[in-house]
Amino acid sequence: MVPDNSLTIRQKAIAAWPSAWQGQNQRDILTTMGIDIDNGFIPKYIVSEDKIRVVKELKSLAKKAQEVWLATDEDREGEAISWHLCEELGLDPATTKRIVFHEITKPAIQKAVQSPRTVNMDLVNAQQARRVLDRIVGFEISPVLWRKLSGKSLSAGRVQSVAVKLIVEREREINKFNTESSYKVEALFAAQDINNRAVTFKAEGKKIKQLAAADTFLQKCIGATYTVDNVEVKPGKKTPSAPFTTSTLQQEASRKLGYSVSRTMRVAQTLYENGYITYMRTDSVNLSETALHNAEDAIKQQWGANYHKRRQYQTKNQSAQEAHEAIRPTNMMVSQIDFPDGQKLYDLIWKRTIASQMSDAVTEKTIATINISTQPDNQLTASGEVIKFDGFLKVYLEGKDEEDEDDQEGLLPPLQRGQALPLVQMQAIERFTRPAPRYTEASLVKKLEELGIGRPSTYAPTISTVQQRNYAEKANKDGLNRHYQVLTLKNDQIAQKQETEITGAEKNKMFPTDLGMVVTDFLTEHFPDIMNYSFTAHIETEFDEIAAGKKKWNQMIGNFYIPFHSKVNDTLENAERAVGERILGTDPVSGKNVIARLGRFGPMVQIGSSDDENEKPEFASLKRDQSIETINLEQALDLFKLPFNLEDYEGKEVMVGIGRFGPYVKWGEAFISVPKNIDPLTIDIHKAIEIIKEKQVADAPIGTYKGIPVTKGTGRFGPFIKYNDLYINVPRAYNFEQLSQKDIEELVGKKLEKEANRFIQQWPEEKIAIENGRWGPFIRFGKEMLKLGRKADGNKYEADDLAGVSLEAVKQMIISINPQAFEKKAKKAATKKTATKKTAAKKTAAPKKTAVKKTVPKK
Repeated sequence: MVPDNSLTIRQKAIAAWPSAWQGQNQRDILTTMGIDIDNGFIPKYIVSEDKIRVVKELKSLAKKAQEVWLATDEDREGEAISWHLCEELGLDPATTKRIVFHEITKPAIQKAVQSPRTVNMDLVNAQQARRVLDRIVGFEISPVLWRKLSGKSLSAGRVQSVAVKLIVEREREINKFNTESSYKVEALFAAQDINNRAVTFKAEGKKIKQLAAADTFLQKCIGATYTVDNVEVKPGKKTPSAPFTTSTLQQEASRKLGYSVSRTMRVAQTLYENGYITYMRTDSVNLSETALHNAEDAIKQQWGANYHKRRQYQTKNQSAQEAHEAIRPTNMMVSQIDFPDGQKLYDLIWKRTIASQMSDAVTEKTIATINISTQPDNQLTASGEVIKFDGFLKVYLEGKDEEDEDDQEGLLPPLQRGQALPLVQMQAIERFTRPAPRYTEASLVKKLEELGIGRPSTYAPTISTVQQRNYAEKANKDGLNRHYQVLTLKNDQIAQKQETEITGAEKNKMFPTDLGMVVTDFLTEHFPDIMNYSFTAHIETEFDEIAAGKKKWNQMIGNFYIPFHSKVNDTLENAERAVGERILGTDPVSGKNVIARLGRFGPMVQIGSSDDENEKPEFASLKRDQSIETINLEQALDLFKLPFNLEDYEGKEVMVGIGRFGPYVKWGEAFISVPKNIDPLTIDIHKAIEIIKEKQVADAPIGTYKGIPVTKGTGRFGPFIKYNDLYINVPRAYNFEQLSQKDIEELVGKKLEKEANRFIQQWPEEKIAIENGRWGPFIRFGKEMLKLGRKADGNKYEADDLAGVSLEAVKQMIISINPQAFEKKAKKAATKKTATKKTAAKKTAAPKKTAVKKTVPKK
């Protein structure tokens, strides 16, 4: 097959060898521990279920080929994939040709082909050591959490746990922070600019601690004259930042584009695969000679030679992996690409790379000091900056995590020593100290990198995992109104005024959950090494030593495992259960303790304890914006006022309550979420009716599908439309606020088609179904998704094989996977016969266990 010449290199490769183009590992460690602890920590690998067909086809291709070349990604994970392929395809890693390239372009691939090497087993061992160590930590600590905190969804990880610890520590730092106020003196003077036009400029004085002292300062300025004491002009320059690494790209995409870390990597992966940029997982700032020449040509052609300055940046990170390049465009001459999903990120990468090879921006800074005639010991300072030559600023200016209002400097008018300055007004404005900001996803990556924790390939998965596990959440926080004082001196009169500002508003910041805090405290107490930043960074250094051939991987694992395993056993045996309990005080009615703690369904408060013989404790869930660590007694007691009943509305009972997903108004059988800005305790019948009516308007049909109304709403997972009992997510490609009838028909039609193909058979009363999944058919039993084994011939089940299977046969399959599946049901009355939705009947073979292959890299 000859691919079309209009296709990209990647598209041609997929067209010519569809099975060979696989960007993921074909093998995984067993879903159980999968590591032979007693024999050198050798992992037991199996081919992933979803890759069995691919491996089979690769083996067929390998047999037909005269020679097999490996061209997986250039990092350690890519090297490990090459070794896995050697193992599965029966190739000798010591002789099989292995090539690497930083970009999917014709010159890069041709150059790689001219200098092949073999699989680097040191890199393979470094990657394997990481996987084995992380598997050991996860599989040994997670059961401890299940037993000591309860909850099978809990897990721990070497990198994820310290990432959560950073978020928790920052939150506690913010909670403990005591805001202090001071007064900033700002004077506004009149002058003339170079064109003799009347202008004003600002000068500042020293900060003053107290309101009384600020008032005294202004009093002394009444009737004063102001003269320029000195004018100093300093030349300066601004230097461009280095080209992007993985972490700096994630940070800048977050600041400038609002991208999450995972979205940045997803888009960058697509740009790389389509030949637009170099490999996107790197901690190097180095640019190749070809790239440097390419950038020089682009800059000189567009802006002239005076805008170019060749720079070769040095990687500060001592543990930077291998001889990688920074993330850059493959062709510097291309500033725009015909690729809508990736254009914004590509533009960022292109500008950053081009700017890194441009001249410094030349600035001139002017600093003027101003005397106050009535206060010789106090001076005012005015500063301004002008750009004399823009240099790299013509293309790019790096963003900031937190903008500082004091950083803004304007241009000063011409000033001379001894010049008298008319005062327009002077103010003393109350300002407040601020705690360190909460992390964004990107600034958390930056902190992990600074501490030497994790590597480019682990940042995005780590950030995703801590959120999936409900240890932290990315959220917005509404600001609060705060009063501040302003003293104004104008026309020799002083006026005091109270102003209001909004403070504390945050967007897309990382907040720890109560669960994250409790788990962090438990792990810090019982596994201090795992939670120690230096220890975690030291482990990364040891991986680097393995990659450099300076250390044996299983010896490194052994040194870690012996004391770690002993600590796991000790914790299982001796540690107390952890619920993050806080005694808030005493209930004035019952005299019992009021306790905040973590419960089965999340953070909660209770009055009394389970030890009380006469009465059971009362429970109440915390509100969305409340935390175990910060809730006080008064707030806790308020929660027990919920639920409460209001008057009936239109013949239906109205009640206000709080549940797992926050406060709600219940009207008849309908539950309506209370908006975030409304305190449920303040809701009366009038407010409740308002909330009900808003919901009715929101739930009003926006269209129909085959005569049946379609409504819309926004849930936990984003915007959706509802047709019958079917909830259909609305992708970003649609304008959710203005869905047309055509949009509705398209969305519902696609969903119905998908649902029709979803079920092979269903037994709704038994809560059992056989469904088509992404990786093939599976059994859904209640909330569980059960993976099917293999048929007697070793092949996977297809939909046709399962279309005629009886309910009893499916139950036997469930029992073979989960022997206790029907134990509770056995105590009840005999199961009724239920009708099934099925097609033609076919016999099925008993599931066959997957064979396990035990392998270890050759040394």
